Amino acid sequence: MTIWSAEIKELETLFTSIKDRFPELEKELEQLIKTKDANVVMLYSRRCLEVIITDLCECELKRPRKTEPLKGIIDKLHHEEKIPSHIIASMQNLNTLSTFGAHPKEFDPEQVKPVLINLDIIIKWYLKYKDFNINDKPKSEGKRFESKQPPEKSLIVLPFVNISPDPDQEYFSDGLTEEIITDLSHIHDLIVISRSSAMTFKGTKKKIGEIAKEVNVQYVLEGSVRKAGNNLRIIAQLIDGTNDSHIWAEKYSGILDDIFEIQEQVSRSIVSALKVKLSPEERRNISQRPIDNLEAYEYYLKARQEIYRFSEEGLDRALQYLRKGLEITGDNLLLYSCMGNVNFQYWNMEISLDESYIIKARNYAELIFQIKPDSHYGRLISGLLNSGTNPREAIKEFKIVLKDDPYNDDALLWLCFLNAFFVKTNQIDPLNERLIKTDPFNSIVKIIPGLSLYFQGESDRARESIKKSCQSDKNDIVVLFHYGRIQAACGLIEEALSAFDTVVEKCNLCPGILSRLYGFALRGQKQEILKVLNPDIKKWALSDFVFSLFIAECLAIVRDPYDAMEWLEHSVNLGFINYPYLNEYCVFLKSIRSEERFEKLMVRVKYEWENFEV
Repeated sequence: MTIWSAEIKELETLFTSIKDRFPELEKELEQLIKTKDANVVMLYSRRCLEVIITDLCECELKRPRKTEPLKGIIDKLHHEEKIPSHIIASMQNLNTLSTFGAHPKEFDPEQVKPVLINLDIIIKWYLKYKDFNINDKPKSEGKRFESKQPPEKSLIVLPFVNISPDPDQEYFSDGLTEEIITDLSHIHDLIVISRSSAMTFKGTKKKIGEIAKEVNVQYVLEGSVRKAGNNLRIIAQLIDGTNDSHIWAEKYSGILDDIFEIQEQVSRSIVSALKVKLSPEERRNISQRPIDNLEAYEYYLKARQEIYRFSEEGLDRALQYLRKGLEITGDNLLLYSCMGNVNFQYWNMEISLDESYIIKARNYAELIFQIKPDSHYGRLISGLLNSGTNPREAIKEFKIVLKDDPYNDDALLWLCFLNAFFVKTNQIDPLNERLIKTDPFNSIVKIIPGLSLYFQGESDRARESIKKSCQSDKNDIVVLFHYGRIQAACGLIEEALSAFDTVVEKCNLCPGILSRLYGFALRGQKQEILKVLNPDIKKWALSDFVFSLFIAECLAIVRDPYDAMEWLEHSVNLGFINYPYLNEYCVFLKSIRSEERFEKLMVRVKYEWENFEV
């Protein structure tokens, strides 16, 4: 048995699948799989490549190949971005190694295996390019994809309109919207658009059908709230977004003390209208209220509204409201969890680098665990605190949260985001699919599929993924930063610099700082990078494995091996151990891979990566 027998078997499978479909390729491939002679294997691997390149020359470059060398055509296809870069890399490798087959002489038989691996990659891509199904089932002519139909039991709860005499009561209508979303999100048979995406339609003039189509749901719930003194009136109606027909409508009148009961009635009416059968646990979830006191509940709603302002003033007011709520209720897990989250956000949003906020957040998690060990409220705060400094532990914590509270939006978002840096398979994670369905307008959600592809070495596919998000919202600076970074990884430097410069103009927080660093790096301005890395920025970056990694990449680009290794080692110490990315895929680290210090670090990283499960 030859050392490349497994690779030959893979190619035998491909040969069987293309029989009588690609005669020229089939002829060369047949000779390859029959022989046991290494030199002949190399020769026919190259001939298979020639068949594919000749066809691509005619299809993509619109001219016959004639006698032009393979390298010239491959370079041309790469320059004009006709072929994904990872396929170009395989073509270049095969072309270089297989020249020994074209001109017989002594060579290392170990070279045969990588040639066959590259050939397998190229042929599989080529068959997809030719719209050929490897399972011998050609795709039908005409439309390749069916129109996108919304899931049968899917809905968006639009922000309830505040029609109270006092416009400051808007926190109440927003809170009601959020609570109904939370109730419905706990029902397994429903797909419910998350609060963050639903709130993007606040004050919109768009028609119901447009909104339903935009978020790909069948039903839309809209309503209004009038709160005057202690009197309360709520109107809600459920509409089929596919034909604009009214499914259900109801008016609720009462006093403020009835709010919990009214929320439950609205949720149950929707469930009934959609003919969803609730499990006993789902019935309990709809009835359960973590804050029973109405006044404390109002403080909680006000605090939530302030948190979503994402500003220092908003966080300050949120803390004040939460403290007032706790004065009324005493120990309360939900309020403690919100206190922990607010304190974490001061640091996370770079509002303050005062470590006392992190200490306070940790203290609230401990308070929760004292009241209820292993509470998912405490686990959520613990996960947030570990997200930058111990991502693998954070992943564990968020998994525990989702086990107890399967529809916790915060835990789901953070888990999917962190998983993107550690993904080991190109399969789409079901959690990612759910997140994309329920929170399509969230900046982080938009980049997760692209990040997952990028950290698997699929830079071209990652670029296309994030490019779509950029086209849909050119003002989203988070998406634009990551698009710029992946553009740079694909060698599109001018396009990357344009993206980074735009982010710098619009933002002086995290995306702006990182964009400035990458912009200086790509322009070769090492001293400017060092100026940006002042003590405060360093302190912030040292608390997060992602920021440490990005700084290492920038310093490696400007060929500062010592400082680049310092930051890279710190990122690894914090938990970033994606070995294939660091050792092979990341183009930014190319200049330091020959460093002895890098090689030693990779020995450790490889061991940890191989013994880690996402």
